[in-house]
Amino acid sequence: MRVRAWDLDESGEFSSDSLDRGGTWLDYVQGTFSALAERGVDSPGFDLGIASTVPLDSGLSSSAALGVALAAGVGAGLGLGLSPEDWARIAHRAENGFVGVRCGLLDPLASALGREGHVLRIDFRSEEVEAIAIGGQALGILLVHSGVERRLADGVYGQRVTECRQALEAAQRAGIAPPSARALRDLTLADLPDLESALEPVAFRRARHVIGENHRVDAFCQALAKGDLARLGALLALGQASLRDDYAVSTPELDFLCELGADCPGVVGSRLTGAGLGGFTLHLVDPDEMEAAREHLGEGFRARFGRLPASLAALPSRGAWVEG
Repeated sequence: MRVRAWDLDESGEFSSDSLDRGGTWLDYVQGTFSALAERGVDSPGFDLGIASTVPLDSGLSSSAALGVALAAGVGAGLGLGLSPEDWARIAHRAENGFVGVRCGLLDPLASALGREGHVLRIDFRSEEVEAIAIGGQALGILLVHSGVERRLADGVYGQRVTECRQALEAAQRAGIAPPSARALRDLTLADLPDLESALEPVAFRRARHVIGENHRVDAFCQALAKGDLARLGALLALGQASLRDDYAVSTPELDFLCELGADCPGVVGSRLTGAGLGGFTLHLVDPDEMEAAREHLGEGFRARFGRLPASLAALPSRGAWVEG
């Protein structure tokens, strides 16, 4: 396989018979072919060209976008008849199984199954994906880069996964969570007082974030369908505070961008996006106020940190597809 990454001005090659991680972007390409091989696909040689407008190491799921695009393109080229759900699972297997990042299915499913004018509510236990239409006025998405690069593979994401599992185990030992509980999602807001008494402070904060975030997701979907902008903004602010204080994955730059968003006309709400630890903040914005909001956040950030942040404007859009 010969691969050219046009944006990076780099090339690489490998054999599907001897896949080996090298710690570069090429691992994600190799991982896709590894995942296909696990499905019994015997891939011939390829010349692949890759180009992307998704910033790297920024929390915008560039690795998932790459994996889904590769699965879709290679699947179409080989006539494999893969579904968008298959693309997502292949991309996830490439990153999780081959590259070694302890990530979930969220990013590849979003890349594969996005729908114009909708958000996706994904249940990762039942694997049900529900597309929820955005009610009321149209909403745009403004993404502003904190200038801090982040990498899932640096171990922090995996550390949070471990901490959440340990919190569940502690809750089970304390008799708060039943032995049959498989994750913190099996607990509710009503369990928080008992958890606070029984768990160590860090474990409690991790549990409170997960339990609260699951509740906020359902509330957000309901508010979005109704077009309740005030509720949407409040939920985003609560989520950001929890990511900052309970899950400890925010940074001063991310916090400040969200504070700027809270005082910006036309911005419905703000929070960090991705796994945090740098990367972008997400701001829901009235599309007519997009450029004014971009300027407000950019100039405010420059006054504090001495640099103008990169930003992107987007709309809830269609996921991956194959032309022709």
